[in-house]
Amino acid sequence: MSTYQPASDVVRTPWAEQDPLLTEYYDTEWGMPVRDERGLFERISLEGFQAGLSWLTVLRKREGIRAAFHNFEIERVAQMNEADIERILEMPDMIRNRMKVRSVIQNAQLVMKMWHDGETLNELVWSAMPAVSPAAHTENEIPASSPDSVALAKALKKRGFRYVGPVTVYALMTAIGVVDGHIVSSHRRGCSGLWNIDGTRTHA
Repeated sequence: MSTYQPASDVVRTPWAEQDPLLTEYYDTEWGMPVRDERGLFERISLEGFQAGLSWLTVLRKREGIRAAFHNFEIERVAQMNEADIERILEMPDMIRNRMKVRSVIQNAQLVMKMWHDGETLNELVWSAMPAVSPAAHTENEIPASSPDSVALAKALKKRGFRYVGPVTVYALMTAIGVVDGHIVSSHRRGCSGLWNIDGTRTHA
Protein backbone atom coordinates (compact mmCIF):
# COMPACT_ATOMS: atom_id res chain seq x y z
CA MET A 1 0.00 0.00 0.00
CA SER A 2 1.42 3.36 -1.01
CA THR A 3 1.96 6.03 1.62
CA TYR A 4 2.19 8.81 -0.96
CA GLN A 5 0.32 11.97 0.03
CA PRO A 6 -0.29 14.14 -3.05
CA ALA A 7 -0.60 17.90 -2.88
CA SER A 8 -4.20 19.00 -3.38
CA ASP A 9 -3.57 22.58 -4.44
CA VAL A 10 -1.64 22.01 -7.67
CA VAL A 11 -2.66 21.65 -11.31
CA ARG A 12 -2.23 18.32 -13.06
CA THR A 13 -3.11 16.99 -16.47
CA PRO A 14 -6.71 15.75 -15.84
CA TRP A 15 -6.08 12.02 -16.37
CA ALA A 16 -3.77 12.08 -13.34
CA GLU A 17 -6.67 13.01 -11.04
CA GLN A 18 -8.76 9.93 -11.81
CA ASP A 19 -7.17 7.59 -9.25
CA PRO A 20 -4.62 7.92 -6.42
CA LEU A 21 -2.30 5.47 -8.18
CA LEU A 22 -2.36 7.59 -11.33
CA THR A 23 -1.71 10.72 -9.26
CA GLU A 24 1.33 9.20 -7.58
CA TYR A 25 2.70 7.97 -10.91
CA TYR A 26 2.15 11.38 -12.47
CA ASP A 27 3.70 13.32 -9.60
CA THR A 28 6.75 11.12 -9.11
CA GLU A 29 7.57 9.28 -12.33
CA TRP A 30 5.73 10.24 -15.51
CA GLY A 31 7.75 12.46 -17.79
CA MET A 32 11.06 11.92 -16.02
CA PRO A 33 13.95 10.86 -18.27
CA VAL A 34 14.70 7.14 -18.57
CA ARG A 35 17.89 6.29 -20.43
CA ASP A 36 19.13 2.95 -19.09
CA GLU A 37 18.46 -0.11 -21.23
CA ARG A 38 16.56 -2.06 -18.56
CA GLY A 39 14.37 0.91 -17.73
CA LEU A 40 13.60 1.60 -21.37
CA PHE A 41 12.80 -2.06 -22.00
CA GLU A 42 10.43 -2.06 -19.04
CA ARG A 43 8.63 1.04 -20.29
CA ILE A 44 8.32 -0.30 -23.83
CA SER A 45 6.94 -3.55 -22.42
CA LEU A 46 4.43 -1.83 -20.13
CA GLU A 47 3.20 0.42 -22.92
CA GLY A 48 2.70 -2.69 -25.03
CA PHE A 49 0.68 -4.31 -22.26
CA GLN A 50 -1.55 -1.23 -22.19
CA ALA A 51 -2.78 -1.79 -25.76
CA GLY A 52 -6.57 -2.03 -25.50
CA LEU A 53 -6.50 -1.45 -21.74
CA SER A 54 -6.26 1.52 -19.38
CA TRP A 55 -2.94 2.67 -17.97
CA LEU A 56 -4.46 2.28 -14.50
CA THR A 57 -4.86 -1.45 -15.15
CA VAL A 58 -1.18 -1.69 -16.07
CA LEU A 59 -0.09 0.23 -12.97
CA ARG A 60 -2.18 -2.00 -10.72
CA LYS A 61 -0.48 -5.07 -12.18
CA ARG A 62 2.98 -3.57 -12.59
CA GLU A 63 4.63 -5.43 -9.73
CA GLY A 64 3.18 -8.70 -10.95
CA ILE A 65 4.47 -8.03 -14.45
CA ARG A 66 7.90 -7.15 -13.06
CA ALA A 67 7.99 -10.39 -11.10
CA ALA A 68 6.98 -12.39 -14.16
CA PHE A 69 9.79 -10.92 -16.25
CA HIS A 70 12.67 -10.92 -13.74
CA ASN A 71 12.39 -7.17 -13.18
CA PHE A 72 12.93 -6.75 -16.92
CA GLU A 73 16.52 -7.94 -16.89
CA ILE A 74 16.90 -8.13 -20.65
CA GLU A 75 19.37 -11.03 -20.78
CA ARG A 76 17.14 -13.20 -18.56
CA VAL A 77 13.93 -12.33 -20.39
CA ALA A 78 15.55 -13.14 -23.75
CA GLN A 79 16.19 -16.69 -22.53
CA MET A 80 12.58 -17.37 -21.54
CA ASN A 81 10.66 -20.05 -23.43
CA GLU A 82 7.18 -21.47 -24.04
CA ALA A 83 7.12 -23.11 -20.61
CA ASP A 84 7.79 -19.72 -19.07
CA ILE A 85 4.94 -18.23 -21.08
CA GLU A 86 2.54 -20.87 -19.75
CA ARG A 87 3.75 -20.23 -16.20
CA ILE A 88 3.36 -16.47 -16.57
CA LEU A 89 -0.19 -16.83 -17.88
CA GLU A 90 -1.13 -18.58 -14.63
CA MET A 91 0.40 -15.95 -12.35
CA PRO A 92 -1.82 -13.67 -10.26
CA ASP A 93 -1.64 -9.92 -10.91
CA MET A 94 -0.71 -10.57 -14.52
CA ILE A 95 -2.23 -9.32 -17.75
CA ARG A 96 -2.96 -12.72 -19.24
CA ASN A 97 -2.54 -12.06 -22.93
CA ARG A 98 -0.41 -14.68 -24.65
CA MET A 99 0.59 -12.49 -27.58
CA LYS A 100 1.69 -9.64 -25.31
CA VAL A 101 3.65 -11.96 -23.03
CA ARG A 102 5.40 -13.55 -26.00
CA SER A 103 6.16 -10.14 -27.49
CA VAL A 104 8.07 -9.10 -24.35
CA ILE A 105 10.37 -12.10 -24.74
CA GLN A 106 10.78 -11.53 -28.47
CA ASN A 107 11.50 -7.83 -27.91
CA ALA A 108 14.17 -8.72 -25.34
CA GLN A 109 15.83 -10.93 -27.92
CA LEU A 110 15.71 -8.05 -30.38
CA VAL A 111 17.37 -5.71 -27.88
CA MET A 112 20.14 -8.28 -27.53
CA LYS A 113 20.51 -8.31 -31.32
CA MET A 114 20.69 -4.51 -31.33
CA TRP A 115 23.53 -4.67 -28.82
CA HIS A 116 25.31 -7.24 -30.96
CA ASP A 117 24.94 -4.89 -33.93
CA GLY A 118 26.37 -1.97 -31.97
CA GLU A 119 23.04 -0.24 -31.25
CA THR A 120 21.30 0.64 -27.99
CA LEU A 121 17.69 1.34 -27.07
CA ASN A 122 18.81 4.58 -25.49
CA GLU A 123 20.29 5.89 -28.73
CA LEU A 124 17.34 4.78 -30.83
CA VAL A 125 14.55 6.01 -28.57
CA TRP A 126 16.15 9.33 -27.69
CA SER A 127 16.95 10.04 -31.34
CA ALA A 128 13.20 10.76 -31.59
CA MET A 129 13.45 13.82 -29.32
CA PRO A 130 11.97 16.73 -31.31
CA ALA A 131 13.28 20.28 -31.49
CA VAL A 132 10.06 21.53 -29.88
CA SER A 133 7.67 19.75 -27.51
CA PRO A 134 3.89 20.32 -27.64
CA ALA A 135 2.65 23.08 -25.34
CA ALA A 136 -0.93 21.98 -24.73
CA HIS A 137 -3.20 24.13 -22.56
CA THR A 138 -5.91 21.45 -22.26
CA GLU A 139 -5.90 17.67 -22.33
CA ASN A 140 -7.79 17.75 -25.63
CA GLU A 141 -4.87 19.56 -27.24
CA ILE A 142 -2.41 16.79 -26.39
CA PRO A 143 -1.66 14.81 -29.56
CA ALA A 144 -2.02 11.03 -29.68
CA SER A 145 1.00 10.66 -31.93
CA SER A 146 3.53 12.77 -33.79
CA PRO A 147 5.78 12.57 -36.86
CA ASP A 148 8.60 11.61 -34.49
CA SER A 149 6.59 8.78 -32.92
CA VAL A 150 5.66 7.56 -36.40
CA ALA A 151 9.34 7.51 -37.36
CA LEU A 152 10.41 5.78 -34.14
CA ALA A 153 7.62 3.20 -34.45
CA LYS A 154 8.79 2.48 -37.99
CA ALA A 155 12.39 2.10 -36.82
CA LEU A 156 11.37 -0.29 -34.02
CA LYS A 157 9.14 -2.34 -36.32
CA LYS A 158 11.95 -2.54 -38.87
CA ARG A 159 14.00 -4.25 -36.17
CA GLY A 160 11.13 -6.65 -35.48
CA PHE A 161 9.62 -5.14 -32.33
CA ARG A 162 5.97 -5.83 -31.54
CA TYR A 163 3.29 -3.59 -29.97
CA VAL A 164 5.11 -0.42 -31.00
CA GLY A 165 2.61 1.52 -33.10
CA PRO A 166 2.84 5.34 -33.33
CA VAL A 167 0.29 5.93 -30.54
CA THR A 168 1.97 3.45 -28.18
CA VAL A 169 5.37 4.92 -28.99
CA TYR A 170 4.12 8.47 -28.37
CA ALA A 171 2.83 7.36 -24.97
CA LEU A 172 6.30 5.98 -24.29
CA MET A 173 7.93 9.23 -25.39
CA THR A 174 5.80 11.31 -23.03
CA ALA A 175 6.28 8.84 -20.17
CA ILE A 176 10.08 9.04 -20.32
CA GLY A 177 10.52 12.74 -21.12
CA VAL A 178 11.41 12.52 -24.82
CA VAL A 179 8.55 15.00 -25.17
CA ASP A 180 6.79 16.96 -22.42
CA GLY A 181 3.20 15.71 -22.31
CA HIS A 182 2.14 17.84 -19.35
CA ILE A 183 -0.31 20.66 -19.95
CA VAL A 184 1.34 24.06 -19.65
CA SER A 185 -0.31 24.88 -16.31
CA SER A 186 0.68 21.58 -14.66
CA HIS A 187 2.99 21.70 -11.65
CA ARG A 188 5.02 19.01 -13.42
CA ARG A 189 5.55 20.93 -16.66
CA GLY A 190 9.28 20.97 -17.35
CA CYS A 191 9.99 18.40 -14.60
CA SER A 192 12.41 16.50 -16.82
CA GLY A 193 14.80 19.41 -16.96
CA LEU A 194 14.91 18.96 -20.72
CA TRP A 195 12.04 21.25 -21.70
CA ASN A 196 11.06 24.81 -20.95
CA ILE A 197 7.43 25.67 -20.19
CA ASP A 198 6.91 26.89 -23.77
CA GLY A 199 8.10 23.58 -25.23
CA THR A 200 11.55 24.68 -26.31
CA ARG A 201 14.56 22.67 -25.22
CA THR A 202 16.46 23.82 -22.16
CA HIS A 203 19.66 23.01 -24.05
CA ALA A 204 20.12 23.28 -27.80
